[in-house]
Parts: sequence; C-alpha cells; structure tokens
Amino acid sequence: MEHVRFPTSDGVSLEGELRPPEGSPVGSAVICHAHPRRGGSKDHPILWAIRNELAQRGFAVLSFNFRGTMRSGGTHGGGRTETYDVDAAIGFVRSRTDGPTIVCGWSFGAIVALREALTDERVSALALIGLPLIPVAAEVPPIPAAGELASLRRPVLLLSGETDTYCPPPALEALARALPSAEIAILQGTDHFLWRREREAAAIVGTFSEFASLGSRPPGPLP
Repeated sequence: MEHVRFPTSDGVSLEGELRPPEGSPVGSAVICHAHPRRGGSKDHPILWAIRNELAQRGFAVLSFNFRGTMRSGGTHGGGRTETYDVDAAIGFVRSRTDGPTIVCGWSFGAIVALREALTDERVSALALIGLPLIPVAAEVPPIPAAGELASLRRPVLLLSGETDTYCPPPALEALARALPSAEIAILQGTDHFLWRREREAAAIVGTFSEFASLGSRPPGPLP
C-alpha cells in the first residue's frame, strides 16, 4: 500500500492510499467514501472489502479522503466542491495505471461520484452503493435531473440493502429506469451499512467492474 497526496484543481491537498493490482493491471478504480460529517472516511470495512476485491481482480485502486476529512486539506463542501476531489483522484490514478477507470462510491460518495461522471468521460463505469435517494435534510446534493441521467450511457451498478432507508429498492428501481445502462443488485437482510455483508457486496462490485473493464456486461443478473 502506498500512501499518497495529490492536489485538486482548486488547490486542495488530499490524502489517499494506492493499492497496486495483484498480477497484470486491467485498469484503475477510485473509491469515494460516505458523509464526513457522519463519520465517513476512506477507512471503513465496506470500502476496505471493495478495495481488496478490485485489487485482486487487477485494478490499481485509489482510496482517498474528501476535503476537510482527516488529513486532507480544505473544508467540507456539501457534496458540491467534492467533485473537484473525484476529478483529481481520477487524474492521479490514471497517471499511475493505463486502462479503463471505474469509480465506486458509497452513500455520500455515491452521489458525488455520479455528479462527476456526468461530465467526466474518463469514467468508464460507475458502481454506486447506497445512493442517497431519500437524503437527510440538505446534507447531500440532489439527484441529477432525468435529462442529465439519460445522457449517462456508460455502465452503472446500483447496489443497496433490502432495508436501506436512504436508498429503498423501489426508489432505486425508478432511478434505474432513467439510466440507459443500469444494473441493480439488492442484498437481502441488510441495510445502508451492509454489516457483515461487506465481502458479498464487494464481490458484486468486482464482477461488475471486471466485465465493465472489458466493455461488456455480466451474462446474467447480479445477486
């Protein structure tokens, strides 16, 4: 694991960890964490599991802390200036590894990743976990409008727990209908935090990412 720092376009210094791929690299991945004002950081079991899974499948994986979180500089931007952070993370990991780039986000990180991908063609595919469709107050930016979502034609994985109160399956299914190339995976018997289902969730993200890096889709539905 390599501890790294990299700058954003607006001059904020971010901390991260770059895990090299196991074996020949197939591409790169960026992992975006949950809400920093609710304890979110790059250091969480679900994100560790995803990082390990993707590295085992040949991705160079960059986990980082958003601005204002732990040893990253700057101040929290409510999910708006954090898109600069994702932009910088993508640029950094692509400077280290060739091939397609997968961006994965959980909760707050999922909405930031989605908003960045709308205008960033370097993003080959998105894996969005627990996307906050029913946000608490104004703590996260709104979901982009239907017209914006329709323009996102790259593969998107939408994953949530069966009892996720922030990302309930019916709302997720409605969102999927607005995206041209979305796949849904619902983990039964768990919620927004996917407790004790981290490896299962990571395997789903890994399978999706592996096929997306090849420009294809899994032959059957994800679990």
